[in-house]
Amino acid sequence: MRDSFLMLLLIIAFSTNLLSQQTYIHCGNLIDGISNTTKGNHTIIVEGNLIKSVKKGFVEPPSGIASLDLKSKTVLPGLMDMHIHIEHETNPNRYLQRYTQNDADIAFESARFAEITLMAGFTTVRDLGGTGVNVALQKAIHRGIAVGPRLYTSAKSIAVTGGHADPTNGARKGIYDAPGPENGVADGIDECRKAVRQQVKNGADLIKITATGGVLSVARDGKRPAFTFDEIKAIIETANDFGIHVAAHAHGDEGMRRAVEAGIHSIEHGTMMSEKTMDLMIKKGTWYVPTITAGKAVADSARVENYFPAVIVPKALEIGPQIQKTFEKAYKRGVKIAFGTDAGVFQHGKNALEFQYMTEVGMDPMVAIKSSTVNGAKLLGIFDKVGSIESGKWADIIAVEEDPIKNISTLMDVKFVMKDGKIYKNK
Repeated sequence: MRDSFLMLLLIIAFSTNLLSQQTYIHCGNLIDGISNTTKGNHTIIVEGNLIKSVKKGFVEPPSGIASLDLKSKTVLPGLMDMHIHIEHETNPNRYLQRYTQNDADIAFESARFAEITLMAGFTTVRDLGGTGVNVALQKAIHRGIAVGPRLYTSAKSIAVTGGHADPTNGARKGIYDAPGPENGVADGIDECRKAVRQQVKNGADLIKITATGGVLSVARDGKRPAFTFDEIKAIIETANDFGIHVAAHAHGDEGMRRAVEAGIHSIEHGTMMSEKTMDLMIKKGTWYVPTITAGKAVADSARVENYFPAVIVPKALEIGPQIQKTFEKAYKRGVKIAFGTDAGVFQHGKNALEFQYMTEVGMDPMVAIKSSTVNGAKLLGIFDKVGSIESGKWADIIAVEEDPIKNISTLMDVKFVMKDGKIYKNK
């Protein structure tokens, strides 16, 4: 009898504890990531770090249970940016900072950028290349030491000698030893395999390669192919052995075509993508992450005297303005698109500008939002956990003042941010 009574007390205590962890969120409008329309009054019940249920109307919570009044707001899943660089932010001194900043300097700055990104409503991001501080930041966020989005990182991008992401480009001899696979520079199949293994060892969740030249590297070329087909194939095969994906920075068509043929998971930027390559991506199911905002930002900065080293200016003016037009063609042709901005090339926290540039050339606002929620989660392979407001998923929830379907720019001013069931912003 006594044991039964104690068991009953334990059950009551356990149930009471679960209730105390609940929060009822009253939503005036709801974009859940599943429906193609904005829904009226709904209640999201959050329990711990998960969404327990979503109910029509404003459901009153039991006595003692917290409720959040977002009745005047539009509520939607936490946004996801599939291409950022959390370690840095554009400024006229950035190329000098490569020689003056220590890892500790980068770490303090990246922690600030991470918090800014979360407060802008981006609860999950994919970091595509840094020094390795990004891995430490990821751990710090996970442990609650730093505030920021859920971070998936490629650690250091992999490049060919002299290619985009070779860290010694533009440096005089004697400053650095010649970089190799340990530093993310690889030539030939064996070095490519080793470079992948090294980044995995360093903590990478995915691999990022620079399949063509790039705009912001201190190198003459911005679009010609870098890796051979066989090198890319070796990188992908090695990454697949670890169960991770490979993303390819690519501006020129030949380099991205090689990457798509080899089985790349996503093409980043895709500036000069041909219709033939678009069709190949559709056939293979390759993701496209456009980064229109970055293209516009680098072109604007290139017009400011001495903002960039001289070798970068013509590349920025040629390549940057083309991304939006390519995006428009790829979207209308049916290429799979996930939202990505290249934040860091422009100011962190302004990621939602991308929505405006996407809708300017014909993307439906709801499709644009889903590219940053549903599609971001699918690209990462975590749609069973996040990307929509459904029972059993992580409680990543944001709110804005207006309905973004009617005014997409409202996403630039996020009023409420919840990540993993914890409120980080409510104003």
